[in-house]
Amino acid sequence: MTRPAAHALLTRLRLRAMLRALLSSYILNGAAVALGMFLITALIHATLGPVASANASVGTVIALISDNPRACRGKFLHLIAAPVLGVPLFLAVQLLRVHPVELGLLLLPGTFLAFLSTAWGRRGMPVAAAVMFAMLLAMAPKPAADLHEALQRTGWCALGAGLYVLWGTASGVVLNGRYRTQALAELLLTLAALLDIHAWRVTRAMNPRGDEDPLALGEVLRRQAALAEQLQAARDLILEAPGTPRRQRLAGMLMVALEMRDRLIAGELDIELIHPGPSATLEQLATILHAMARDVAELADALLLGRMPAAAQDHGDALARLREQAYAEAHQNPDDVRAVAHAALLRSVSVRIGDQNAAVRQLAAQARGEQAPNLSAVRIGWQLFVSPAYWSLQPLLSVWHWRQPALRHAVRAALAVGTGYTLAMLLPWGSRDYWILMTIVVVLRGNLAQTLERRNDRVLGTLVGSMLAVGFLALEPPAIALLLVVVVAQGVAHAFAVRRYTVTSVAGSVMGLVMVHLLYSGGHPAFDFVERVGDTLLGTAIAWAFSYVLPSWERMQIAATVRRVCRAMAQHARQSLALATLAEVTGQPELAWRLARREAYDALSALVQATGRALVEPRAVRPPMAALEQLQGHGYQLLGQLSAIQSILLLRRQRLELPAVTGPLADTAQAIGQALELDQPWCARSSDAPHDPTLPERLSAIPEDLPDPFAPNTNAWLLRRLHLADDLAARVRADALRVIGPSAAP
Repeated sequence: MTRPAAHALLTRLRLRAMLRALLSSYILNGAAVALGMFLITALIHATLGPVASANASVGTVIALISDNPRACRGKFLHLIAAPVLGVPLFLAVQLLRVHPVELGLLLLPGTFLAFLSTAWGRRGMPVAAAVMFAMLLAMAPKPAADLHEALQRTGWCALGAGLYVLWGTASGVVLNGRYRTQALAELLLTLAALLDIHAWRVTRAMNPRGDEDPLALGEVLRRQAALAEQLQAARDLILEAPGTPRRQRLAGMLMVALEMRDRLIAGELDIELIHPGPSATLEQLATILHAMARDVAELADALLLGRMPAAAQDHGDALARLREQAYAEAHQNPDDVRAVAHAALLRSVSVRIGDQNAAVRQLAAQARGEQAPNLSAVRIGWQLFVSPAYWSLQPLLSVWHWRQPALRHAVRAALAVGTGYTLAMLLPWGSRDYWILMTIVVVLRGNLAQTLERRNDRVLGTLVGSMLAVGFLALEPPAIALLLVVVVAQGVAHAFAVRRYTVTSVAGSVMGLVMVHLLYSGGHPAFDFVERVGDTLLGTAIAWAFSYVLPSWERMQIAATVRRVCRAMAQHARQSLALATLAEVTGQPELAWRLARREAYDALSALVQATGRALVEPRAVRPPMAALEQLQGHGYQLLGQLSAIQSILLLRRQRLELPAVTGPLADTAQAIGQALELDQPWCARSSDAPHDPTLPERLSAIPEDLPDPFAPNTNAWLLRRLHLADDLAARVRADALRVIGPSAAP
């Protein structure tokens, strides 16, 4: 490819990425947040004046932090939690603003209680940030002259928060349909990227590049972990009340995407064995995978643009030709071990890629309305697949243990905020204490990895954002222009909060400086750029230092995560190998299998994320990383084998001799369950592979024995998968015991 052509291609790819970002759910959500804030502040500005509008904008910020694309059910309760906790603290800070010691004594328990809400996980994190912003933004204006003024400011703040809760609930209902489509499209784009990576890994199988390869297995595992989180967010949106044909179509496409994810993981099993094949065959397989990835990406683009997608290309004939060519070579050279092994492997690979091909065509057909979605598998259990929409007291009741990360993080944050407030009071220059504390709040995370990432992004974003804000304020714009800038900056900051925090930090700095300027001085003097940057650097340093205070190192939690992985794998194996799915594939048995599969993926994804966080921790406190990495690899291989077994049971059961495999299925399920029960004694079964007298001995020359590619039924392939799954369960157990320590073994 010539340089101009490459430059043109790169430009097109960048433009396409920008278009996808503009059409994404987080940009739409940021725009909805900005519009709601603008309407509320403009209305209050027109009726009650600029001071009321400035205080009401604080209330909208408190309420909007929790406003993200989510299901309609429980949206109001989700949004109202932060104002209920934050507005009283806003009033308390107003009353204590002239009493620095008493205010400091309020900030300590207030910060502790705010960060304790992280016990609810992702649902609680926005509440913690909102409550802290309520206290810190209340410190920005001049102290209230009397009780009446403090109550008046709080009333305006509560008005802004209440109006935004109503706006957020209503806009969530209006945009729910669009959010569903965007969530599915973004999921399909991630799936297309994984298909592309799998294709590149196929072509690189003959020339491995080591762990530094950006397409190595570790990177695949991290992308699969991110996909697991994305899948749960999509489930929460798409599987809520699928009562209309359009919603059912999206739900059916989501189910197809889940199956494609399984086949991708099962396909990773072939990467290590695929190198005996000719390079021309590998290139053709990779070309087919790339073409399927393009079809999936184009389908996602069509969903985002609201247009009819094109039909997906059928690669069945090309796969059949590859199989026939390999079979012909094996027939012509029956004594050639390499040719027979290649035919056997190509049968397995082509069947799996053929299933992916059928799934891609099914996705396109359902999107075009040419095929009805198959919803029977989950029709009776929609609520089991979505996250709870209510606030439960159980997380708060179970957090009171010294090793609980949420409790330690709450204590750590309270100490950091108290230290920052004390230093701000002692500084010789006119530092505004709230900016230091706000920096501590946004930088200090529950683990060191996220804190370091936020630290760098915060410093860079503050430098850029402060320069932009100071330049804008130097123009002495009117109050309405200041409000407009606050609204736009808030929308941008909200949109990129979980996507690219550097952008959020830039927009947040602009918003914070302009909002504080409105609250403090009524829109006249500009802020000192050097002072703002100095406060940011000080707050960042405090947050970084306190990330080592009462740390929640990953090794403190890793044993529980490993045990969760083993329990989930054992349950998934029992459900996958249950013959009941053959008799009733549309009822409760398959529902139980899907639930077990989700828990297995979620547990293993949590382990992958924990391992990534542990990599940035001090070497002396890291868990055994080599064992963890092996556990991840063997865990995903076990998931792949179980997915391959389930595919045989569900898609090719007509080619099985059921009486011959019933016993091995039950024995393997029991063996895997016993192996993954870490607290019980265990003795490995014989490692001899199940041997069929018709299986040629010549296959033993390759890394693992593949069944005869000319066998009339699928029993040998199922028995091979069962043996490999049993062996992998033993490896997972050994890896798990190495991670949690010899003392955990019975």
